Amino acid sequence: MQYDIVCLSHLRWDGVYQRPQHLLSRLARTRRVFVIEEPEDDETAVPFLQSVPSGTANVFVFRPRMRVTDPLYVGEHIGAVRGLLQKLFEQERISQYLLWLYTPMALPVVEGFTPLTRVFDCMDELSAFRFAPVELLERDRATMRWADIVFTGGRSLYEARRHQHPNIHCFPSSVDATHFGAALAESTLEPESQRRLPRPRLGFFGVIDERMDYPMLAALAQAHPEWQLVMVGPFAKVRPEEVPQFPNLHYMGQQPYASLPGYLKGWDVALIPFAQSAATRFLSPTKVLEYMAAERPIVATPLPDLLPYHTALLLADDPQSFVAACEQALSGSDAQRAAWTGAMRAHVAATSWDLTVDRMAALIDGLTNRAGVARQARQNMTSTEETDTLWTPNT
Repeated sequence: MQYDIVCLSHLRWDGVYQRPQHLLSRLARTRRVFVIEEPEDDETAVPFLQSVPSGTANVFVFRPRMRVTDPLYVGEHIGAVRGLLQKLFEQERISQYLLWLYTPMALPVVEGFTPLTRVFDCMDELSAFRFAPVELLERDRATMRWADIVFTGGRSLYEARRHQHPNIHCFPSSVDATHFGAALAESTLEPESQRRLPRPRLGFFGVIDERMDYPMLAALAQAHPEWQLVMVGPFAKVRPEEVPQFPNLHYMGQQPYASLPGYLKGWDVALIPFAQSAATRFLSPTKVLEYMAAERPIVATPLPDLLPYHTALLLADDPQSFVAACEQALSGSDAQRAAWTGAMRAHVAATSWDLTVDRMAALIDGLTNRAGVARQARQNMTSTEETDTLWTPNT
């Protein structure tokens, strides 16, 4: 049956292009998708929904603007967001729909709504992140009870939660191989900001936040001043003055998704220098397969969800060994590079965001179709009862 998707997310649609954008933009090929971002503090006396350009057909993004005196989704503005959502439903004539949550903090906003299906796409263990609200753990448990179906963003997260819900499925981060494979094309151009840097270049793209191993990054910069370390992505929950600063360490800021293959093309090694901590224990980095699609040598810390890729990359768990692994990646023999490339191609060929969305949609549609039949039956029963009430037999 046809239905809309209404998603509440803690991530900005125009931020780093990652799992929500990949999934929802593909689901929007056959239905409308409404994305409600977290509220933004505004001096306005009357709350309103600001429309945010999505750049994708059938994806409509809205950012609530209002006075926010409490932490997000705590306090009086929960009711204000709920009211704005109800108005949106009326204006857009949203009647057959499913609710899709990325943040458990938004659960109070949608309680009382009657979707066909309730989806929780648990892409991270948000309670382990820096500045996590104290309410998050209880809301997470409530969201697991609320959801009809739960997806997890990686294998380790699935293993930690698989006994918490009867209908939970593991869908690790996937890849748009065509997009990132463009790094191998002669026609793909490197961004000017990178072309001026000498080689070798070692690069990272993604959010630069508390999950990064900054001592390791500093060790890389200091061990080889001739290496150029290119960090592409926005700062989040850390200030620029909190991160290492060296002449050969270049912070490029957030760049468009379309430009990432150009950056990759100019890297001699791709990096995943995350700290091993509570915040990364369940992390399934989307970038690992994106790096593989570009066939760059990869050096990473041994996060649990990266261990299955051990034949396609080099793993190192401390600054000294990470530097040594980067040296090995730069000097690898032709045979070693061929082995890495073969393993990368096998991993990339085994998955895609399109395949992931098809499998998710099949599971969702099974639930939604049954819910639609049940809803129609209830409506028919109500209609029959009303008719019986109006009909008076002849006497």
